[in-house]
Amino acid sequence: MREASSAVAQSVKRAADIIERVRSLSKKSAQDRELVDVNQVVREIDTMLRNESRLSSVVTNLQLSASVPQVTGDRVQLQQVVMNLMHNAIEAMKDSGGELVVTSEQTDGKQVLVSVSDSGIGLPEGKEEHIFDAFFTTKSQGTGMGLAISRSIIESHGGRLWATPNPDRGVTFCFELPQYEPEPS
Repeated sequence: MREASSAVAQSVKRAADIIERVRSLSKKSAQDRELVDVNQVVREIDTMLRNESRLSSVVTNLQLSASVPQVTGDRVQLQQVVMNLMHNAIEAMKDSGGELVVTSEQTDGKQVLVSVSDSGIGLPEGKEEHIFDAFFTTKSQGTGMGLAISRSIIESHGGRLWATPNPDRGVTFCFELPQYEPEPS
C-alpha cells in the first residue's frame, strides 16, 4: 500500500511539474526570443541521442538543407520539441531497429519546415486525432504531455506541428516556423 501511495504521489508531482512548465510557456515574452539556427538545434539533439539510437539499432539520417534561414525563438524550447520528436521516433523503433530521417527546408511561404520520420510502429489506429491531447499516451511509462507541450511551443512561436502516417510503415512529424525577417529600417 505504501509503495502504491508513493507511486501516486510521484505521478502527481510529475504532472504538476509538467503543468507548471506549460504555464510558463504562456508567460514567455517576445523579448526572450533570439535568432536560432534550426539545423544546429537538430545536430545538437542528434548528438545527445546518438547512444540511445545505437542501443536501439536506429540509424539517424540528417538531410538538412544548407539554405534554411534562421527563426526567432526560444532555443531551449525548440530543443525540447526536437528532442521529444526524435526520442519518440527512436522509441517507436526500439524493438525492430530502423531509420530515423530528419529533414529541414525552406518552404515557398517563407517558413522553415522540419520533418522527423521513422519506420516504427506508426500512429495508434483510430486515435490519430488524440496524439496531441494532454495526458493521451500509448506508452506504459508516458505522461501524455510530450506532444501536447511540443505543439504548444511551436504554436507559441507562430508555427504549427502535425503528424502523418507514412505510406508503408511509421510516421512523420512535421513542424513549420516562420523564418526570421529583419524589420525594415
